[in-house]
Amino acid sequence: MIFLRRAVLMVLLAFLVIPITEVVAGPQPAAAQSRAEAQAGAARARRMLAQLRVARPLSLRGYSHRRFQPRWGRHKGRCDVRETILARDGRRVRRNAACRPVKGVWYSPYDGRRLKSERLVDVDHVVPLAYAWRSGAKRWSQARRRAFANDLTRPELVTVSHSANIAKGGQGPQSWRPRRRAYWCRYATSWITVKHHYRLFVTRGERKALSNMLRTCGR
Repeated sequence: MIFLRRAVLMVLLAFLVIPITEVVAGPQPAAAQSRAEAQAGAARARRMLAQLRVARPLSLRGYSHRRFQPRWGRHKGRCDVRETILARDGRRVRRNAACRPVKGVWYSPYDGRRLKSERLVDVDHVVPLAYAWRSGAKRWSQARRRAFANDLTRPELVTVSHSANIAKGGQGPQSWRPRRRAYWCRYATSWITVKHHYRLFVTRGERKALSNMLRTCGR
């Protein structure tokens, strides 16, 4: 009888343990996964940042926006790169026969604004053209500068509010940061990714500012 009771008890314990094991082995919550992904991305960005050469900025002499971008490059059909970015970043975007957006809603990650008019948005170069010039692009060919200004592969182009783009101008992260602190991680990793790909150097102040922004990743 004692052995029978023990057998029954063992069976009951087995049924109790199974759900607990399943809970432990289950998937992580989405928030935990997002934090983990952000921290992993920050770790990659720190490695890339450590590989960038540190130097003093070059002279702005000779710089012109047209040295990079006489106009937006063509992408597909009648659409240029700017129009492609606006369609990518917007919601419910409608375009006319010439591919220009005439209706849509855009979110500006720099300041958190939602904009319902194409006239209120800009396509920003994360690493400004003038800043890239002083970081080594001054020595590039015209073709390479044009490719940089129209890059749809790297995180160099993003739709933002016109006011945020004007406030940023040609400044680097040591003197300007997005108003939304929640975007600092993404901004820093994008900046570093672009500079690393194009082998542009950083200043000491710039490197320090980027490192500080990366500390917000996963928080």
